[in-house]
Parts: sequence; C-alpha cells; structure tokens
Amino acid sequence: MLMPKRVKYRKQFRGRMTGMAKGGTELLNGDFGLQALEPAWISSRHIESMRRAFVRHMRLRGKYWVRIFPDKPVTAKAAETRMGKGKGAVDRWVAVVKPGRIMFELGDVPEDIAREALRLASYKLPIKTQIVARNVTI
Repeated sequence: MLMPKRVKYRKQFRGRMTGMAKGGTELLNGDFGLQALEPAWISSRHIESMRRAFVRHMRLRGKYWVRIFPDKPVTAKAAETRMGKGKGAVDRWVAVVKPGRIMFELGDVPEDIAREALRLASYKLPIKTQIVARNVTI
C-alpha cells in the first residue's frame, strides 16, 4: 500500500473538498487517462486495486502512471470506545481528489485495450469518472 515515508504532523483535520482541481487536469505522459468527476477521498487500497485491474488487463503491454498519492492520514477510534480520550490512531491514508483531476494515465498501448483497462479500473472507485484521450493527429 502507498503511504508517505514520513510526515511533519501525524494527524490532520478533515478539510473541505469544494471546488475544482487546481492542477493535474491535463494528460502529461500517456495517451489515455482516467479523470475524476466528483470529489472524494481515494484510499491507498483503491489505488492499488485499480492498478492491479488495469495491469492485469494490459498484461505486459504499455506503460502506466499513477498521478495521485495518498498523503492525508485518516484517523479512527476503536469500536465500542467511549467518547473523549483524544483523537484516534491513524487508520488509513487517502488522496484528496477533486473534480477534473487526472488520476491515472496509460500509454504505448492500443486504444481499445487502454479504454477497456481504464473502464475495468474505474469500477473499483467510489466516484464517477471519465476516460480522456490525447488529441493525436499523425
């Protein structure tokens, strides 16, 4: 699972997910990408299951780039614990994704295989996504 090696502060506030993504909204490396249409926290488990889905479909063809990283700690208190006694321990790591953000990119692979791989991977996410393609004119 993805997680930061070290962080300045162990625990963070929850924050807000309003508005559109400021950066990461265009394809940089690959020819096809998966773009978020809703705001959400994407956990490291989501990212890993998506990665496995499209790697399994592409077999050893093509390249992929993961454009998000789970650097936000989410805490949780143990089950059946009384209120008080401070904030819970870090439970998982998430990436904050806003609408418009490109989460994954695929390249060096035929269009039909890339679209199917991204479609299979999008089923692993808790949000709506769309597949975007680079306008390549040869």
